[in-house]
Amino acid sequence: MTSALLSVRDLHAWYGESHALHGIDLEVFAGETVTLLGRNGVGKTTTLRAIIGLIRKRTGAIAFEGKDLMRLPLHRTAHAGIGFVPEERGIFSTLTVDENLVLPPVVAKGGMSIEEIFELFPNLKERRNSPGTKLSGGEQQMLAIARMLRTGVKVLLLDEPTEGLAPVIVQRIGELLATLKKRGMTILLVEQNFRFASRIADRFYLMEHGKVIAGFPVGELEGRMTQLHEVLGV
Repeated sequence: MTSALLSVRDLHAWYGESHALHGIDLEVFAGETVTLLGRNGVGKTTTLRAIIGLIRKRTGAIAFEGKDLMRLPLHRTAHAGIGFVPEERGIFSTLTVDENLVLPPVVAKGGMSIEEIFELFPNLKERRNSPGTKLSGGEQQMLAIARMLRTGVKVLLLDEPTEGLAPVIVQRIGELLATLKKRGMTILLVEQNFRFASRIADRFYLMEHGKVIAGFPVGELEGRMTQLHEVLGV
């Protein structure tokens, strides 16, 4: 098998004196969608934040395209080709859709043009002159994802993209992620809704208490329902 595009080995992370991650191992191959599952507070978001470099108190190994990321500053990690879409989305409320889209710098060739983005996100084209404060939660989520696609990132780290959204918008987000997957985008997704994730994910990592307790392909999902019910409480 070819080597992973993104590889994490024995990752530990701390918030101050609080030890949040306890030896995370995971890998994501090019073109895959991999989902981190777990209850709130088990370290899923912390894992993404540690990978991108927002948490600096960390040990272990993080490699992207075979290059060590652990010593790189945050901006260098972003320029390496990893894009992070946080749960809070980070939309600038006083800027228009157009202005939000062009704010992050292009980090690599192959990013989508504004025209391609509007083809993929027609809602944003209709609202292109609207400020962030006038967008719905679903439109803000689409804008946060679209903003990363313009920069040319090779991996998207998505933190709870369906949180707080109406079912019809959740379905639309799922369709968008499926389209990105077909286009070859690599995605590491944090999601509590495993039924949503099962429609787009290739593999899962199940987390509990800051550790990965299981890793399995989507084909094993139904056979692990008892474990999922116990760990996720669903």
